Amino acid sequence: MTSDPIWQPLVEELARRQRAGRKAEFWLRDDDAVDPTLALDRLLDLTGEFTVPVTLAVIPALTNEKLVVRLDQAPHATVAVHGWAHRNHAPEGEKKQELGAHRSREVVLDDLGRGLLRVTGLHAARAVPMLVPPWNRIDAGLVSDLGSTGFTALSVFGPPKPAALAVINSNVDIMDWHGPRGCRDHGLLVQAIVAQLQRAFDGGEPVGLLTHHLVHDESAWLFLERLFEITTRTEACAWLPIKTLIGCGAAKAVPGKG
Repeated sequence: MTSDPIWQPLVEELARRQRAGRKAEFWLRDDDAVDPTLALDRLLDLTGEFTVPVTLAVIPALTNEKLVVRLDQAPHATVAVHGWAHRNHAPEGEKKQELGAHRSREVVLDDLGRGLLRVTGLHAARAVPMLVPPWNRIDAGLVSDLGSTGFTALSVFGPPKPAALAVINSNVDIMDWHGPRGCRDHGLLVQAIVAQLQRAFDGGEPVGLLTHHLVHDESAWLFLERLFEITTRTEACAWLPIKTLIGCGAAKAVPGKG
Protein backbone atom coordinates (compact mmCIF):
# COMPACT_ATOMS: atom_id res chain seq x y z
CA MET A 1 0.00 0.00 0.00
CA THR A 2 2.97 2.32 0.71
CA SER A 3 6.74 2.03 0.83
CA ASP A 4 7.10 4.99 3.21
CA PRO A 5 8.41 3.62 6.55
CA ILE A 6 6.66 6.42 8.46
CA TRP A 7 3.28 5.02 7.44
CA GLN A 8 4.16 1.33 7.81
CA PRO A 9 2.79 1.00 11.39
CA LEU A 10 -0.64 2.13 10.14
CA VAL A 11 -0.50 -0.21 7.17
CA GLU A 12 0.33 -3.10 9.49
CA GLU A 13 -2.45 -2.21 11.92
CA LEU A 14 -5.00 -2.06 9.11
CA ALA A 15 -3.76 -5.44 7.87
CA ARG A 16 -4.28 -6.83 11.38
CA ARG A 17 -7.84 -5.50 11.30
CA GLN A 18 -8.47 -7.11 7.96
CA ARG A 19 -7.22 -10.49 9.16
CA ALA A 20 -9.50 -10.22 12.19
CA GLY A 21 -12.47 -9.25 10.03
CA ARG A 22 -12.86 -5.93 11.86
CA LYS A 23 -12.89 -2.36 10.57
CA ALA A 24 -10.80 0.54 11.78
CA GLU A 25 -13.21 3.43 12.30
CA PHE A 26 -12.35 7.09 11.77
CA TRP A 27 -14.25 10.35 11.78
CA LEU A 28 -13.13 13.87 10.89
CA ARG A 29 -13.90 17.13 12.68
CA ASP A 30 -12.65 20.46 11.36
CA ASP A 31 -13.03 23.58 13.52
CA ASP A 32 -13.62 27.32 13.00
CA ALA A 33 -15.50 27.37 9.69
CA VAL A 34 -17.22 30.70 9.01
CA ASP A 35 -16.94 31.71 5.35
CA PRO A 36 -16.00 30.11 2.05
CA THR A 37 -12.21 30.41 1.73
CA LEU A 38 -9.51 28.88 -0.43
CA ALA A 39 -8.50 26.75 2.57
CA LEU A 40 -12.05 25.49 3.03
CA ASP A 41 -12.24 24.74 -0.69
CA ARG A 42 -9.08 22.70 -0.38
CA LEU A 43 -10.46 20.76 2.57
CA LEU A 44 -13.79 20.06 0.87
CA ASP A 45 -12.12 19.10 -2.41
CA LEU A 46 -9.68 16.75 -0.66
CA THR A 47 -12.32 15.05 1.48
CA GLY A 48 -14.67 14.87 -1.47
CA GLU A 49 -12.02 13.24 -3.65
CA PHE A 50 -11.61 10.42 -1.12
CA THR A 51 -15.28 10.33 -0.01
CA VAL A 52 -14.38 11.19 3.57
CA PRO A 53 -17.30 12.70 5.54
CA VAL A 54 -16.30 15.88 7.37
CA THR A 55 -18.00 17.62 10.28
CA LEU A 56 -17.42 21.37 10.21
CA ALA A 57 -17.65 23.15 13.58
CA VAL A 58 -19.17 26.47 12.48
CA ILE A 59 -19.08 29.67 14.58
CA PRO A 60 -22.74 30.80 14.57
CA ALA A 61 -22.29 34.53 15.29
CA LEU A 62 -19.78 34.99 12.47
CA THR A 63 -21.26 32.95 9.63
CA ASN A 64 -23.95 33.61 7.03
CA GLU A 65 -25.61 32.32 3.84
CA LYS A 66 -22.34 32.36 1.88
CA LEU A 67 -21.22 29.22 3.67
CA VAL A 68 -24.61 27.62 3.01
CA VAL A 69 -24.19 28.17 -0.73
CA ARG A 70 -20.68 26.70 -0.70
CA LEU A 71 -21.72 23.62 1.29
CA ASP A 72 -24.59 22.96 -1.09
CA GLN A 73 -21.80 21.71 -3.38
CA ALA A 74 -20.34 19.44 -0.68
CA PRO A 75 -22.89 16.77 0.29
CA HIS A 76 -20.25 14.95 2.37
CA ALA A 77 -20.04 17.89 4.81
CA THR A 78 -22.06 18.17 8.02
CA VAL A 79 -22.28 21.22 10.29
CA ALA A 80 -22.03 21.36 14.10
CA VAL A 81 -22.27 24.31 16.49
CA HIS A 82 -18.95 25.86 17.55
CA GLY A 83 -20.06 27.80 20.61
CA TRP A 84 -21.51 31.21 19.80
CA ALA A 85 -18.82 33.75 18.84
CA HIS A 86 -15.58 31.91 19.75
CA ARG A 87 -14.87 34.73 22.20
CA ASN A 88 -12.71 34.31 25.26
CA HIS A 89 -14.34 35.29 28.56
CA ALA A 90 -11.62 33.98 30.88
CA PRO A 91 -9.38 36.53 32.61
CA GLU A 92 -5.77 37.01 31.60
CA GLY A 93 -3.61 34.19 32.85
CA GLU A 94 -6.29 31.49 32.52
CA LYS A 95 -6.84 29.17 29.59
CA LYS A 96 -9.13 30.64 26.96
CA GLN A 97 -12.77 29.68 27.39
CA GLU A 98 -16.09 30.87 26.02
CA LEU A 99 -18.26 28.37 27.87
CA GLY A 100 -16.76 28.61 31.34
CA ALA A 101 -18.04 29.79 34.71
CA HIS A 102 -16.96 33.37 34.02
CA ARG A 103 -20.51 34.37 33.03
CA SER A 104 -23.87 33.35 34.41
CA ARG A 105 -25.22 29.95 33.48
CA GLU A 106 -28.30 31.59 31.92
CA VAL A 107 -26.25 33.87 29.65
CA VAL A 108 -24.04 31.04 28.41
CA LEU A 109 -27.00 28.74 27.74
CA ASP A 110 -28.80 31.56 25.94
CA ASP A 111 -25.78 31.99 23.66
CA LEU A 112 -25.73 28.26 22.95
CA GLY A 113 -29.46 28.18 22.22
CA ARG A 114 -29.07 31.06 19.78
CA GLY A 115 -26.13 29.31 18.18
CA LEU A 116 -28.07 26.11 17.64
CA LEU A 117 -31.05 27.99 16.19
CA ARG A 118 -28.84 29.96 13.83
CA VAL A 119 -26.88 26.98 12.55
CA THR A 120 -29.96 24.80 12.05
CA GLY A 121 -31.85 27.71 10.50
CA LEU A 122 -29.09 28.25 7.97
CA HIS A 123 -28.12 24.66 7.23
CA ALA A 124 -31.33 22.69 7.88
CA ALA A 125 -30.76 18.94 7.46
CA ARG A 126 -27.01 19.43 7.05
CA ALA A 127 -26.78 20.56 10.69
CA VAL A 128 -26.48 18.23 13.66
CA PRO A 129 -27.39 19.28 17.23
CA MET A 130 -23.85 18.70 18.45
CA LEU A 131 -21.92 21.30 20.43
CA VAL A 132 -18.20 21.75 19.80
CA PRO A 133 -16.95 24.12 22.52
CA PRO A 134 -14.33 26.67 21.42
CA TRP A 135 -10.87 25.59 22.56
CA ASN A 136 -12.48 22.22 23.49
CA ARG A 137 -13.41 23.60 26.91
CA ILE A 138 -16.76 23.77 28.67
CA ASP A 139 -17.67 24.12 32.34
CA ALA A 140 -18.72 20.66 33.53
CA GLY A 141 -21.74 22.17 35.25
CA LEU A 142 -23.22 23.22 31.92
CA VAL A 143 -23.19 19.77 30.35
CA SER A 144 -26.32 18.56 32.12
CA ASP A 145 -28.28 21.52 30.67
CA LEU A 146 -27.30 21.00 27.04
CA GLY A 147 -30.20 18.63 26.40
CA SER A 148 -32.76 21.22 27.48
CA THR A 149 -31.15 23.67 25.04
CA GLY A 150 -31.65 21.23 22.16
CA PHE A 151 -28.28 19.53 21.91
CA THR A 152 -28.06 15.75 21.70
CA ALA A 153 -24.27 15.43 21.50
CA LEU A 154 -21.05 17.09 22.58
CA SER A 155 -17.57 16.92 21.09
CA VAL A 156 -14.39 18.04 22.84
CA PHE A 157 -10.88 16.55 22.78
CA GLY A 158 -9.56 13.55 24.66
CA PRO A 159 -10.94 10.43 26.30
CA PRO A 160 -14.64 10.49 27.25
CA LYS A 161 -16.13 10.25 30.72
CA PRO A 162 -19.69 9.09 31.59
CA ALA A 163 -22.44 11.73 31.25
CA ALA A 164 -26.06 12.29 30.31
CA LEU A 165 -25.65 12.91 26.58
CA ALA A 166 -23.60 11.41 23.79
CA VAL A 167 -20.05 12.71 23.51
CA ILE A 168 -18.10 11.96 20.36
CA ASN A 169 -14.63 13.29 21.04
CA SER A 170 -11.73 14.05 18.80
CA ASN A 171 -8.59 12.34 20.02
CA VAL A 172 -5.85 13.01 17.42
CA ASP A 173 -5.05 16.66 16.62
CA ILE A 174 -2.80 17.14 13.59
CA MET A 175 -1.64 20.63 14.60
CA ASP A 176 1.33 21.46 16.85
CA TRP A 177 -0.22 24.25 18.92
CA HIS A 178 2.64 24.43 21.42
CA GLY A 179 5.45 24.47 18.87
CA PRO A 180 5.70 26.19 15.47
CA ARG A 181 1.89 25.87 15.06
CA GLY A 182 2.26 23.86 11.88
CA CYS A 183 1.48 20.20 11.37
CA ARG A 184 2.83 17.78 13.94
CA ASP A 185 5.55 15.37 12.92
CA HIS A 186 3.99 12.81 10.57
CA GLY A 187 5.63 9.87 12.27
CA LEU A 188 4.30 10.92 15.68
CA LEU A 189 0.83 11.40 14.22
CA VAL A 190 0.89 7.91 12.73
CA GLN A 191 1.92 6.52 16.11
CA ALA A 192 -0.95 8.38 17.79
CA ILE A 193 -3.45 7.04 15.27
CA VAL A 194 -2.20 3.47 15.65
CA ALA A 195 -2.36 3.75 19.45
CA GLN A 196 -5.95 4.96 19.24
CA LEU A 197 -6.85 2.16 16.83
CA GLN A 198 -5.41 -0.37 19.25
CA ARG A 199 -7.48 1.07 22.09
CA ALA A 200 -10.54 0.95 19.84
CA PHE A 201 -9.81 -2.69 19.02
CA ASP A 202 -10.30 -3.40 22.73
CA GLY A 203 -13.54 -1.43 22.96
CA GLY A 204 -12.30 2.18 22.85
CA GLU A 205 -13.46 5.11 20.73
CA PRO A 206 -12.91 5.48 16.97
CA VAL A 207 -10.08 7.69 15.76
CA GLY A 208 -11.46 11.23 15.91
CA LEU A 209 -9.17 13.33 13.72
CA LEU A 210 -9.15 17.06 14.50
CA THR A 211 -8.14 19.63 11.89
CA HIS A 212 -8.25 23.43 11.52
CA HIS A 213 -8.26 24.21 7.80
CA LEU A 214 -7.60 27.95 8.24
CA VAL A 215 -4.15 27.38 9.77
CA HIS A 216 -2.92 24.34 7.82
CA ASP A 217 0.55 24.48 6.36
CA GLU A 218 1.58 22.33 3.39
CA SER A 219 2.73 19.58 5.74
CA ALA A 220 -0.80 19.33 7.16
CA TRP A 221 -2.36 19.02 3.72
CA LEU A 222 0.22 16.40 2.72
CA PHE A 223 -0.48 14.40 5.87
CA LEU A 224 -4.22 14.37 5.23
CA GLU A 225 -3.77 13.33 1.62
CA ARG A 226 -1.51 10.40 2.53
CA LEU A 227 -3.81 9.34 5.37
CA PHE A 228 -6.85 9.36 3.09
CA GLU A 229 -4.97 7.47 0.38
CA ILE A 230 -4.02 4.69 2.78
CA THR A 231 -7.27 4.41 4.72
CA THR A 232 -9.74 4.62 1.84
CA ARG A 233 -8.08 1.96 -0.27
CA THR A 234 -8.71 -0.91 2.12
CA GLU A 235 -11.87 -2.65 3.25
CA ALA A 236 -10.41 -2.69 6.75
CA CYS A 237 -11.19 0.99 7.31
CA ALA A 238 -14.33 3.14 7.40
CA TRP A 239 -14.69 6.92 7.66
CA LEU A 240 -17.96 7.49 9.48
CA PRO A 241 -20.33 10.46 9.20
CA ILE A 242 -21.11 12.10 12.51
CA LYS A 243 -24.81 11.28 12.16
CA THR A 244 -23.90 7.60 12.19
CA LEU A 245 -21.85 7.99 15.37
CA ILE A 246 -24.61 9.91 17.13
CA GLY A 247 -27.30 7.54 15.89
CA CYS A 248 -25.51 4.35 16.89
CA GLY A 249 -25.22 5.41 20.52
CA ALA A 250 -21.67 6.60 20.89
CA ALA A 251 -20.24 6.67 24.41
CA LYS A 252 -21.92 9.11 26.74
CA ALA A 253 -19.37 11.32 28.39
CA VAL A 254 -18.36 14.62 29.84
CA PRO A 255 -15.18 16.40 28.75
CA GLY A 256 -12.00 16.25 30.67
CA LYS A 257 -10.04 19.44 31.28
CA GLY A 258 -8.18 20.72 28.25
